[in-house]
Amino acid sequence: MCLYEGFWFQPMHGLAGVMFAQEHFQARPDDVFLISTPKSGTTWLKAIIFAIMKRTCYTNSTHPLLTTNPHDCVPFLEFELFQKPPVADVDNFPSPRIFATHIPYSSLPKPILNSGCKIVYVCRDPKDALISMWYFLAKVRSKELPPLSLEEAVDLFSRGIFGFGPFWDHVQGYWKASLECPERIFFITYEEMKRDTFVNVKRLAEFLGQPFSMEEEREQVVEEIIELCSFGKLRNLEVNKNGSRNPDFKNDVLFRKGEVGDWRNHLTRQMVDRLNQITYENLPGLF
Repeated sequence: MCLYEGFWFQPMHGLAGVMFAQEHFQARPDDVFLISTPKSGTTWLKAIIFAIMKRTCYTNSTHPLLTTNPHDCVPFLEFELFQKPPVADVDNFPSPRIFATHIPYSSLPKPILNSGCKIVYVCRDPKDALISMWYFLAKVRSKELPPLSLEEAVDLFSRGIFGFGPFWDHVQGYWKASLECPERIFFITYEEMKRDTFVNVKRLAEFLGQPFSMEEEREQVVEEIIELCSFGKLRNLEVNKNGSRNPDFKNDVLFRKGEVGDWRNHLTRQMVDRLNQITYENLPGLF
């Protein structure tokens, strides 16, 4: 990994795409961006945002989420569209366009900041984000590399050496921006979304300019979206059980537990104290 503009990136799996996007991406005022720290519920939020935005385009039986992984419905700027030249022709994407990225706030392409487009930012308790990433890396890590121990993972994460990290700087950038511009940046934690999904899906729809009508609420459209995008539903779809986005990346690696508090089954008291102290110093009151 290497340090770029104060954050850590993998040169060929993140950084190149960030730099190409900074140079080439042109935003539109009606664009929607889902931005997150890695392993913070990104797949789930991609599905929810896509389902909200496209809810009049499909029936329950023809919905793309039934046959397509959420990451193919809402592509990443740095991992897909701008990963390497030639960059994707996103200017031909129909509006409103929905994108995702892990790019820190201070490194976002300037047109995104200047366009007035909507940003949804989701983050997660850093202890759970760490455990989720540790398991994820164990599945996708090159077999030529030795296993990454949990002790080493905690140490690297605590020192900020983590994809798109330091974690706390990443969250803090969007947290502060959301306080300054709440009409542009919807900031929410994974824990909040899990605790009251119904209320927050409605809030999200209102923020995106597509509130649910009284008729839709009577017809339980909100509940249908929540069920369609639920962890259990997505995980058990054929495309997510046996599908693959490329020869080295099976879709099932994106679905482990989706639980809050799984860190309790892995971290020692010393690890917890170390992580909690950093969180308290940088994000007081958030988690």
